[in-house]
Amino acid sequence: MVNLTLYGGVNEIGGNKILLEAEDTSLFLDFGISYGRKGLFYEEFLCPRGVRGLLDPLVMGLLPPIKGIYRSDFEVPGEEHWEYVSKTQNAKELELDGIFLSHAHLDHSGCISFLKPNIPIFCSPTTAFLTKAIQDSGRATFETEISYINPRICEGECLKTERGVPSRQRPYKLLYDGELLPEARIFWETTPGSRELDCVPFEFKSRVKNLNVRGFPVDHSLLGATAAAIETPAGWIVYTGDLRMHGIRGYTTREFMEKAAEFKPLVLICEGTNVGEDVIISEEEVYENSLKVIKEAKNMVIADFGARNIERLLTFRKIARETGRKLVLLAKDVYLLESMRLVDSAIEDFSNDPVCLLYDKIKGSIDKWERGIRDRFSEKLIGPRDTRNHQSDYILCLSFWDLNELPDLMPKEGSIYIYSTCEAFNEEMAIGFDRLRNWLEHFNLTLVGDPDKGEKGFHASGHIIGPQLLELVRTINPKYLIPVHTEKPEFFKENLAGETEVILPSYGKPILVG
Repeated sequence: MVNLTLYGGVNEIGGNKILLEAEDTSLFLDFGISYGRKGLFYEEFLCPRGVRGLLDPLVMGLLPPIKGIYRSDFEVPGEEHWEYVSKTQNAKELELDGIFLSHAHLDHSGCISFLKPNIPIFCSPTTAFLTKAIQDSGRATFETEISYINPRICEGECLKTERGVPSRQRPYKLLYDGELLPEARIFWETTPGSRELDCVPFEFKSRVKNLNVRGFPVDHSLLGATAAAIETPAGWIVYTGDLRMHGIRGYTTREFMEKAAEFKPLVLICEGTNVGEDVIISEEEVYENSLKVIKEAKNMVIADFGARNIERLLTFRKIARETGRKLVLLAKDVYLLESMRLVDSAIEDFSNDPVCLLYDKIKGSIDKWERGIRDRFSEKLIGPRDTRNHQSDYILCLSFWDLNELPDLMPKEGSIYIYSTCEAFNEEMAIGFDRLRNWLEHFNLTLVGDPDKGEKGFHASGHIIGPQLLELVRTINPKYLIPVHTEKPEFFKENLAGETEVILPSYGKPILVG
């Protein structure tokens, strides 16, 4: 028998944390942040307290109530929090043998920060390198230690980062049967920060204790996305992670469907983000629509797309080349590109790219990782003054969080802001979008891709739509289907009645199959 317990992704988009127990082996399928649950209690200036480690996320129900899987250096004195969790939640104790990480989006990876540092993480090379690049170039907090940890010590009731102690890398097992560049190992075994790194070299491995795990590349808005098939004595368990068919690498999803069908799986755990959608906006359409408006733009063009959406970045790079403009990237974008290039030959070396430039952001202090990027590509630096004086020569890759650059850039009449990211899906994002409008109106920037006006065609979702989702399930043809990562799980029951048995999960309630 196989025991499946969902601690996230239940009646919500994101937050996947799916515990699989079989053959004396415990494996989590993803371990992500539940933004919906977190948003019930926290916002930008009201956050879980890092100095209290596990206390806040456990008591507030942001982490599975499982003793034995979390970092000992995140424990606060006393057992009161575990006593509280045991009374209010269905707590258990467990020795965890591994994490399968489908991709590096935080709603699938973000809670790994709290896990013991010796628990192996199984994923694609691209996902592993993305987690490291994101941590290297991001803000260091107790919620971001996915690639490596910074050990804490307890002083009284307060947890503090231990000084003079190297960071400790997590063991990553790559689901890959090829060879990586020597430069890839150098990147993996070093950190651009001031702390030393106790390196755990990555390994190529596909067995989690007593279970075999197969990884299959799939198409998603983030490179490196991988579906999984886990072999158990009761039958194969297949997990889609996040995927789609309409991206540049959509063929990989179809290849996964065909291979998964050959397993005649016992269970398919399937995402359902876009079950209500039946119209596809492809990446090719994003390219064509954006190309048209940029050709007509008289002055500055700003492209706003999701963080780490390398495919969209490459789309605008292609447009820049065809319109005679330069694509101006932020240092964090370049750092990600360079790390991806080590494991994906399709990504061009930034130093040899005639189209891309590096934005020389005015800062009081510069982190070591960014200083390395600036020094390495100093001949590509372009500051706000040059950009302001030659506005029709550039496409700037900026987001909502970079709008405070506009007083330096001073866009001229005829400048546009292309909104090429997801529509607001909660109140917090809606408030942010109102603020975006205020900035654009103040600087007389024309908004292109306005979701309130129904201007579609400037963003391709990272998720499969309803009709294709049904095709995927029917192709794989599992005995049981468990929908996750969806607010409309009943879609599967309504549309697949009589074809496969749909099990609607409940948070923390075990599902026994065999």
